Amino acid sequence: MSQAINEQTIADTTGHSWDHWLQFLHQQQAEQLDHKAIASLLRAQPGVTDWWAQSLTVRFEQHIGRRVTGQDCTGQFKLSVNKTLSGSMDQVLELWLRHVQSRTEFNQVAISKPPAVSQSANWRYWRCALADGSRLVVMFSQKTADKAQLSVQHEQLKAEAELEPWRQYWKAFISTL
Repeated sequence: MSQAINEQTIADTTGHSWDHWLQFLHQQQAEQLDHKAIASLLRAQPGVTDWWAQSLTVRFEQHIGRRVTGQDCTGQFKLSVNKTLSGSMDQVLELWLRHVQSRTEFNQVAISKPPAVSQSANWRYWRCALADGSRLVVMFSQKTADKAQLSVQHEQLKAEAELEPWRQYWKAFISTL
């Protein structure tokens, strides 16, 4: 999770304020629990979906200093940049494929595992691994009848200092689509 969730959104969606969730988690001594146990505790509360259980858990772990923004529960870092484009998700996937077809590297880091494309009913995916040990997952979804979202997720980065340079690289890269 790379950005803090708006506190009003938390209240509107879960039915309780962030302060309520903080108090609840402290009462449950969640500081002593691992990520999975905290998420499970939250998931059992009315109005908390799986996604919100994970999001609130991440925010709590950031609050108690267990992780920083952009860090996952394994200690590695990830970021995401998005762009909405005209067309269907399949058309945007094809645009992406043309854009990257001759690439052997991104930001001077070689592709170490050839790209693969997969799909589900609601998503299209393009994945590859990079020589620095990080991984790219580009996801395509339909936003409206005539617009699709492209989301570049760069995962398994080793240090927080890598986040902003890569974020800027990906923003510039997708701006040319």
